[in-house]
Amino acid sequence: MFQSREAAGRLLAEKVLAAEPENPLVLALGPAGVPVAAPVARALGCPLDPIFVKSIEAPGTPALAVGAVVDGAAREVLFEADSLAAAGLTQADCAAGVEACLAETAAARCRLLGGRAPQRVSGRAAILVADGLATGASARAALRALHNRGPLEIWLAVPVGPQEVVWKMRGMTDRLIFLEAPRDFRGAAAHYTDFATVGDDEAVRLLDELLARR
Repeated sequence: MFQSREAAGRLLAEKVLAAEPENPLVLALGPAGVPVAAPVARALGCPLDPIFVKSIEAPGTPALAVGAVVDGAAREVLFEADSLAAAGLTQADCAAGVEACLAETAAARCRLLGGRAPQRVSGRAAILVADGLATGASARAALRALHNRGPLEIWLAVPVGPQEVVWKMRGMTDRLIFLEAPRDFRGAAAHYTDFATVGDDEAVRLLDELLARR
């Protein structure tokens, strides 16, 4: 049980620092990942950048995700071929949904970073940090996008996730760091004493504090 996202981040930071990543860049998965990622970036003395992932929903079937948009220096649209085929859709059928996702991720970045440009991943150890995994869909999309951006290495650091999902992440990363991976996973919130929603103001404060240190 973690007291808070920040407390989980401090524990992760110890493990990541001990692994000595080369030329690191920490990437927080959405605003909720920022309080976990901030102690990691602080310990490494490296930049922290949020990365935003938005699922592309099948037209007429909002519960079915057929891909994702991942923002960054080069925003990427990643489709799941199997999901498209199962829904009887083409990428063109999802054009309106893609545009909405692109707009939403751009707006989210603007709220947290204003006009600051995304950090470039090329040649760095890109360390993706989340507050937890459930299905792992957002983390997988982010990792797929990072693979296309020329990193030196790709790391994933998470406090908790279901054992099966955590194990599957090994094939997508050069280094996987986690604190807990229970078989009986009941959601990330069950592993935190304080799992309150992370507002934009809190995420902005943490990002600005780290920027001021550099």
